[in-house]
Amino acid sequence: MPHLGLHELTVPPQVIINQHGVDRVFYGHPWIFRSDILNADPNAAGEVVEVASRQKRFLGQALFNPKSQITLRMITRKKERVDGAFWSARLTEAVRRRGGSSDASRLVFSESDLLPGLIVDRYKDVVVFQTLTLGMDRLKELWIRLLEEQVHPSAIVERNDPPVRQKEGLPLSRGLVRGGISGELIVEEEGRFFSVDPVDGQKTGLFLDQRENRIAVKRYAGGRILDLFCYQGGFAVHLAEKAEQITAVDSSQPALDRTRRNLELNRIENVTLIQANVFDYLREMQDRAERFRMIILDPPPFAASRQGTESGMRGYKEINLRAMRLLQPDGILVTCSCSQNFSEGLFYEMLLDASHDAHREIQLLEKRGAAADHPVLLAFPESYYLQCWIMRVF
Repeated sequence: MPHLGLHELTVPPQVIINQHGVDRVFYGHPWIFRSDILNADPNAAGEVVEVASRQKRFLGQALFNPKSQITLRMITRKKERVDGAFWSARLTEAVRRRGGSSDASRLVFSESDLLPGLIVDRYKDVVVFQTLTLGMDRLKELWIRLLEEQVHPSAIVERNDPPVRQKEGLPLSRGLVRGGISGELIVEEEGRFFSVDPVDGQKTGLFLDQRENRIAVKRYAGGRILDLFCYQGGFAVHLAEKAEQITAVDSSQPALDRTRRNLELNRIENVTLIQANVFDYLREMQDRAERFRMIILDPPPFAASRQGTESGMRGYKEINLRAMRLLQPDGILVTCSCSQNFSEGLFYEMLLDASHDAHREIQLLEKRGAAADHPVLLAFPESYYLQCWIMRVF
C-alpha cells in the first residue's frame, strides 16, 4: 500500500458504513465509530479510504484505523486527490487564519481545521507538533517538511506523549526532531513573560487555550485572590498587578517551580506558592474561615470519559461549593472545566446545585471558552471542551 498522502491511490479502498454512520456524515460529524462499520479491509489501516453507504453511495473520504474505536475520521466530502498538495493546502489555510501576531499560539487544531489528529503550536520561532492518530502519524515526515517550508522555525519539537495515542495503537515519543533551542525559551503574553519548555513542559509547553481568559479575568481582579490548580501560574502572573496578595496552589512541584520562574521573569513579589492537594486545601481554608475577593478554579479534566461524568460532577461540585463559601460578599468566582464530556448544561446544573447548598446567590458575568485559535467546529461538539465562567457571588 503506498504511503498515505504522498502518492495518489488509483482506487482507494472502500469502507461501507451503516445508516447511523451515514447520518453522522450527513450532519457533518467527522467521527465514525467501529460499531458503524459494515465492511472494511484491515490492510488499509492508516490510509485514506472512500466512505460509502450500504447502497454504495459515495459519502466522502476519511483516515482509517481499524484498531481505534474512532475507526474513520472524515477529511473531505469530495472525490478529490488526497496527496501532498492536498495536505499542504490545508496547513496553509490553518496557518493563514491565525495571522501570526502572538508569541505563542495554536496553528492547527485537529478536526476544527479539518486535519484530524494534527496539533501544531508555535512558541516564537519554535514549533511543537502532535500526530495523535494513525493516519496523521503516517504523515509525520510530510508535516515536518511542510512546517519547515511554511513556518520557517528554528526548531521543531515532537510531543507525541499523550496517552490517547495508545488508543490508536501508536507508541509514545517526544523530542527535538529539527534544529535546536539555545537557552531558555521565553514568550510574551500581553506584556507578561512566560518560560516555556516545549520538550518536557505540560501539554506542548504552555496552556494556550486559556490565554484570552487569563487576560479577560484581569478586569475583575483585586484584593486577596486564591488561584487553585495554578499549573504554571498563568492567571497569577496576569492578576498580580491588580491584587493585594495571591495564594497559588498546585499539587505538582515541577508546576510550582515553573510558576516561580514566571514570577521572577515578571518581578512579581505578592504571590505565595503552596504545594497541596486542592481538595484538602479548600477544606483547611474553610475550617479557618478564610475569605477571598476572587477564587480561580482551573482543574484538570474530572470527567475524562462519559462513564466518568457522575464522579466528575461530584468533584466539580465540591470545589465550587467550597470556593463559594470562601468568597466574601460580592466576590468573583472564575471556574473552568476542560472535560469535553462535561457539557455546558451539566456545568450549569452543577453550579446551580452548589450555589443552593452554599446558600449563595450567583450572577453570571461572562461565559467564555478557549482562545480564538482553538475554534469550535459546530458539527463537532467535542471541540467545545473548555468552559470558563466568570461569576459574582453574593
